[in-house]
Amino acid sequence: MRARDGLRAARPGVVIQAVVRPDDPDGPARAGFTATKKIGGAVVRNRAKRRMREAARLLLPLHGVAGTDYVFIARADTPARAWTALLDDMESALLSLAPRVRAGRTPDPA
Repeated sequence: MRARDGLRAARPGVVIQAVVRPDDPDGPARAGFTATKKIGGAVVRNRAKRRMREAARLLLPLHGVAGTDYVFIARADTPARAWTALLDDMESALLSLAPRVRAGRTPDPA
């Protein structure tokens, strides 16, 4: 629920929501995955989540911001999208979120 009110980046293959964890700013980036019934039946939804999980495993260490929770939401194209296109979508979304996440971390002037 917290991620819904956080930052968001949408691409053809995926939507990524990000929220900073104030209680653990130096902890690892964490990820959650979801696919609604609009995507398809259980088999199709599970395939979409498996693909997003693997892409996140590859990309979060490179482009994720420490202390941030990410929610990866499958879109209609996610299950059948070409692997390289899905990776590009996720990388692009993570890169666009990173500066906004970091900007939200800057200490307020006292």
